[in-house]
Amino acid sequence: MAAIHGKDTKPEMVVRKWLWGHGFRYRLNHPRLPGKPDIVMRKYRTCIFVNGCFWHGHHTQFIMHNSQFIIESSVCCKIPKTNHEFWVAKIRRNQERDLKVQQQLASMGWHCITVWECELKPKVREKTLESLAYTLNKIFLQDRTILRYELPEEEPMMAAEDNQNV
Repeated sequence: MAAIHGKDTKPEMVVRKWLWGHGFRYRLNHPRLPGKPDIVMRKYRTCIFVNGCFWHGHHTQFIMHNSQFIIESSVCCKIPKTNHEFWVAKIRRNQERDLKVQQQLASMGWHCITVWECELKPKVREKTLESLAYTLNKIFLQDRTILRYELPEEEPMMAAEDNQNV
């Protein structure tokens, strides 16, 4: 596990290069935000997490059996048969931490987007990245309309008019 790095992974580099090439600007691993998101886009108030399917348990299901959690492997996340309890606990902790970090960011007013490693395979990569751009633009437009909303003005009453019936 020492050879596994958390920054500058291949899936992360794919997303970063695509975003930069399409005019999106970002900051990497912002230390002041919870969880140090992989990509932070302040203009969009959005954090992008590029997750590996194995490390974050993509499409896995936890089942309680005899007071122990059992995890079912999925197509993109195969759980090793050796030291199974360790891997189940590790993946479960990662998922709980991811959820907690996203809740903290949401309470701070940030949007969170998770891009999974399997969504960046060559067959579906362009579709995934185009939908990412669509989502970012939609977030941008929604946030701007909320910020620019103004209360309608009430009709001013003239001082000479009296509302009392004479």
